[in-house]
Amino acid sequence: MYKEYAVNQFEPDKQLLRGLADQDRDSIEKIYRLNYPMIQHMIINNSGSADDAADIFQETMIVLFEKATDPQFELNCLLKTYIYSVARRIWLKKIQQQQRMLTQEQDFEQVVLVDDDLEIHEQKQNQFNIMESAMAKIGEPCKSLLEAFYVNKKPMQLIAEEFKYTNADNAKTQKYKCLMRLKKLFFAEYNKKN
Repeated sequence: MYKEYAVNQFEPDKQLLRGLADQDRDSIEKIYRLNYPMIQHMIINNSGSADDAADIFQETMIVLFEKATDPQFELNCLLKTYIYSVARRIWLKKIQQQQRMLTQEQDFEQVVLVDDDLEIHEQKQNQFNIMESAMAKIGEPCKSLLEAFYVNKKPMQLIAEEFKYTNADNAKTQKYKCLMRLKKLFFAEYNKKN
C-alpha cells in the first residue's frame, strides 16, 4: 500500500522529467515555475545574487536534462527535493572556487608586495654602495668629520675641539663644505650607474 502511494506520489514528477527529456516546452516551463523561486531564495540567502541564481538554475536544468535522458536514472524523491540538492551542490562548489580564487589573489598580492619590497631594498642597497664609494673617495678630514657628526652623533662643539677648529661655527662651515663635496661625488657615481 505504502509503496503504491510512493510510486503514485512521484508520478507527476516523472511525467515532468519525461517531458523535459522530450524537450516539451510546457514541462520545462512548469519545472521552472515550480522550482526557480525556491532556488533563487536559497542562493540569495547564501551570499549570492539574482544573476547567480539564474546561472545556478540553468546549470541545474542541464544536470536534470542529462538525468531525464538517461534510461538508468530513477527518481526516488520529489523532483523539488532533487532540484534543490543539485542546485545547492553546484552553488557550494562555485562558492568554494570563488574563495580559492580570492585566496590565490591575496597570495599573489602578497608576492607582489614582497617583490616591490625587494626592488626598494635593492635600490636602497645600490644607493648605500654608491654612498660608501663616495665616502671612500672624499678623503680626510672630511670622512672623519662627517662620520663624527652623522654616524657618531657628536655635537659641533666637541667636533671643533677634536678637529682643532677655532669654534663650533668653523666646524659647521667645514662640515657643510665636506657634505657638498660628498654630494657631488655621490651624484657623479649615481648618474654613471643609472
